[in-house]
Amino acid sequence: MLIEEIMIKNVTTLSPSDTVEDALQTMRHNKIRHVPIVTEEGEVVGIISDRDLKEIVPSSISEIKDHSIYTIKLAEIMTTNLIIGHPMDFVEEAAVIFYDNKIGELPIISNNKLVGIITETDLLYKYIELTGAHQPGSQIEVRVPNVPGILYEVSKVFHEQKTNVLSVLVYPEKESDATKILVIRINSMNPLSIIQGLKDSGFEVLWPNVPGIST
Repeated sequence: MLIEEIMIKNVTTLSPSDTVEDALQTMRHNKIRHVPIVTEEGEVVGIISDRDLKEIVPSSISEIKDHSIYTIKLAEIMTTNLIIGHPMDFVEEAAVIFYDNKIGELPIISNNKLVGIITETDLLYKYIELTGAHQPGSQIEVRVPNVPGILYEVSKVFHEQKTNVLSVLVYPEKESDATKILVIRINSMNPLSIIQGLKDSGFEVLWPNVPGIST
């Protein structure tokens, strides 16, 4: 999946000449935590976050009452060493960027112009959709040999049981490189026949561990 498929295209922006007060009002009004800073030509020159503002704006219980803070230009406090993405980048690549750099937002640039933005929340929602976690169903965890074609062999069981698979995630086995863990979500609330079918085919079902089903 490409970033352009999930990015927010109608991006709220501010200019370098706008003030801290402008940023506070914009974030509160739009219920957002990050605002790209762009020039009149649409070039992104920085970004401001609610965290940046909290570092300079006194809290309601603070004894500091310097109102000149609210007139500071965003050009003076915005983050300028930007990490950016492109609309044709893959969502998985963006997730790695978020993880490696511990950022909360990623401006999306094309032809030196801002065309969108994605946030940690956008990625979380997309992960939930891709895994089918928001749909009624069951989760099954299976330990399988780490060999080519094993996913096809496992899928035969679901085909025989006429069960739709919502998602499949593959995790490395902590104890050994010889095996992997498949986490499979199906659109059935009763996975007993699937579990039995997997075990009959020689696969080790880790979850759910149902008593009374043959191993």
